[in-house]
Amino acid sequence: MANIEELKSEYEELLQQLSNPELISDWEKFEKFKKRKGIIEKIIEKEKEIKEIKNKIEENKEILKVREDPELISLAETEIKQLQEKEKVLEKEIKNLPSESDKTEEPQAVIVEIRAGTGGQEACLFTGDIFRMYSKYGQGQGWQQKILDSHPNELGGFKEIIFELKNGDVFSKMKYEGGVHRVQRIPETEKGERVHTSTSSVAILQKSKGAQIIIKPGELKIDFYKASGPGGQYVNKRMTAVRITHLPSGLVVTSQTERNQLQNKENALAILAAKLLEKKEMAETEHLSGERKAQIGWAKRAEKIRTYNFPQDRVTDHRIKKSFHNIEKIMAGNLDPIIKSLKKIEAD
Repeated sequence: MANIEELKSEYEELLQQLSNPELISDWEKFEKFKKRKGIIEKIIEKEKEIKEIKNKIEENKEILKVREDPELISLAETEIKQLQEKEKVLEKEIKNLPSESDKTEEPQAVIVEIRAGTGGQEACLFTGDIFRMYSKYGQGQGWQQKILDSHPNELGGFKEIIFELKNGDVFSKMKYEGGVHRVQRIPETEKGERVHTSTSSVAILQKSKGAQIIIKPGELKIDFYKASGPGGQYVNKRMTAVRITHLPSGLVVTSQTERNQLQNKENALAILAAKLLEKKEMAETEHLSGERKAQIGWAKRAEKIRTYNFPQDRVTDHRIKKSFHNIEKIMAGNLDPIIKSLKKIEAD
């Protein structure tokens, strides 16, 4: 592996390359550079931790040289052992990071877009609940998660949140989640104990790979602005948030979750590529004729697919006309029974 100074130099070069608008037209190279940048960032971060650990070990060794306080000596010896173990773990983690020559296939990935529908603030809270449900389900599956864009509201929910899930069989399980999700419950803000109905829409987008989608720099209008918080106030003095408009399709995507322009731009481009891929695949599906469509496939965004009824402690999936009880457990990420039922119907 190259030394840390060489890696820092390579990192700076990658940042320059990724800032070049022309690179967008070569999506495969863009993804390759982005992946390499991520690996170097992890190495630099872990090397920094190792350096701090080495300094702490030296400080403890100085305490051992004095040999005045037996209790302090015992603490120093214990801490040295713990730090040395941590150092070994970090060195092993660096060694296990993929190298540039690794030809391993990229893990399966999806981009999940959850947007509040009818129901005002309660719909935003429900959007947050769905996001946490998928997050917990993903954790149980061993998936990796990264938030690409979010627009929180004042009560801790989201007007919209877009995030990536990757690893293993993520698409084969998450593909059933696209459509309108409806909740029936008494909102925390409701004083009259009345049950309200709110909705959130979920879109599951496959992440674009390589040459699946070609984005030309001349087709993009890129704007930078200040990121805003729940009340609309600016949360960053710098223009780090990114808005990309794809002129031929009219699609507009944003990202404001990261602290720098480049990372937000990468996130926005990933969202755009996934949306363009969905658009392309939907157009291709429309041209198919005479073929029987699957009972369950990618749900259209306007279709109501599931109702979460809290007073009756039940979740109903309308596609298979089946209800599942213990709603709290389901909202805590126990989606396996629902997904298995959907898979079974699809296979029949």
